[in-house]
Amino acid sequence: MTVAKSSLDISANFDSGNIEVLDISNPLQALLAIRPDTRSKHFQWFHFKASGLHVGQEHWFRLNNASKSSYNKAWDGYQAVASYDHVNWFRVPTIFEGDCLRFSLETTATHAWFAYFEPYSRGRHDWLIEQALSKAGTELLATGKSVEGRDIPLLRKGTGAEGRRKVWIIAQQHPGEHMAEWFMEGVIERLEQHDDPVLQKLLASADLYLVPNMNPDGAFHGHLRTNAMGQDLNRAWQSASQELSPEVLFVQQQMEQYGVDLFLDIHGDEEIPYVFTAGCEGNPGYTPRIEKLEEHFRSHLKHQTKDFQTKHGYTRDLPGKANMTLACNAVGEKFDCLSLTLEMPFKDNNDSPNALTGWSGKRSKQLGKDVLVTVADMVDSLR
Repeated sequence: MTVAKSSLDISANFDSGNIEVLDISNPLQALLAIRPDTRSKHFQWFHFKASGLHVGQEHWFRLNNASKSSYNKAWDGYQAVASYDHVNWFRVPTIFEGDCLRFSLETTATHAWFAYFEPYSRGRHDWLIEQALSKAGTELLATGKSVEGRDIPLLRKGTGAEGRRKVWIIAQQHPGEHMAEWFMEGVIERLEQHDDPVLQKLLASADLYLVPNMNPDGAFHGHLRTNAMGQDLNRAWQSASQELSPEVLFVQQQMEQYGVDLFLDIHGDEEIPYVFTAGCEGNPGYTPRIEKLEEHFRSHLKHQTKDFQTKHGYTRDLPGKANMTLACNAVGEKFDCLSLTLEMPFKDNNDSPNALTGWSGKRSKQLGKDVLVTVADMVDSLR
């Protein structure tokens, strides 16, 4: 069928937008590329708006540099997400051809958004902080600043009284991992339920310290991995500086002031289609006590939700061979505490697939709520 040339427009000049236009002379076959992170070779995250679409026609979008992305093996089994309203996202047919990634949409509107994963906007972040303060009963304990001066709120739920357990949850050190702040929204949404017996048990003996977005600059600029200085924040926990990684330095200073009894670092994994955790088994100070706490967390969460499992994940570190630049290992070693990285998939969860959405913001939120149940169950055994 012959289609007249349209005024197809591809734009990414907005919060978390990322795309480069190579050739859109054929409106049904757009040739695009993913822009690398600032001052970094990392790239994988994309997010753009296509306008001037032909309703009822199948439009294809080809990312020509996908094979050179940071995790090029992750494209196998992956499906891009699309939305007509930038609110409701769904998976679209996607093919990795070995050198490029192609995905398509038979359109029902003249414009649509496409992304690597359901994005979490800065506007929604600001709304979430307001909800946390006005409805969830948290306090704004401190505010750090990113390289470019964006706020990094540290919220606390609890009294801060002496002797209480300190539970820290941080998210989105890697800015392209938007599922991490969706997870934090779930945590904060559950904190709004003041008559929740699980929360009552948890808050009877613990304070929650929450950093919903560790890397606001990277998220805003559409980065996958780094901040505005090209720094991978989750490789900066032994060398944080005000110049290159003030985001990490801020959180470290706050941890030093208040202490840590449990630390969860929330992430997304490009390749592995499961929810899983990574622990501190390679730390020099790893002990049977920490091992037992890790097992308690995993066992309880596995029974709490079908979305969590323990079979698939990262290769375990050998004793004494941990990468101490990672937040999980650095915090676990410094504070002799249970410290875990929690990973969610960019793809779907193969244990509980959803053909329409794959893994999603909604499912990330629910996982955040479920994790609080596990933390409540074990809070009294942390020390």
